[in-house]
Amino acid sequence: MPTQSGHTRAICANKVIGTTVRNAAGESIGKVEDVVLDKQSNNIMFAVVGFGGFLGMGEKYHPVPWSTLNYDDSQNAYIVNFTKDQLKAAPADSMDELTRNDGFNYRDRTYDYYKAPHYWS
Repeated sequence: MPTQSGHTRAICANKVIGTTVRNAAGESIGKVEDVVLDKQSNNIMFAVVGFGGFLGMGEKYHPVPWSTLNYDDSQNAYIVNFTKDQLKAAPADSMDELTRNDGFNYRDRTYDYYKAPHYWS
């Protein structure tokens, strides 16, 4: 059953990881590399979208608020309402840095950048 934002209530992480992420114009802007969980609040802190690079070299990892990803069955992809250029300018780092200090630094910067509602407020 979908939630108010259109997401289903349950999905296995292995079905999310590897899914293509497209912008509203249908352009592929990356894929979901991982999902970071907030163990204290039992929420998804953010999805990590891999963007750029070749054969794993030079790839940037972008934390993206889970609420900004809307799955489209017809495209077999998550659709986001931001452009490739917005993603290029967004907070990004290595996987290790994204989760340093419990991920709060990137969580806060990311939600502010995308102007997404804070789940922790």
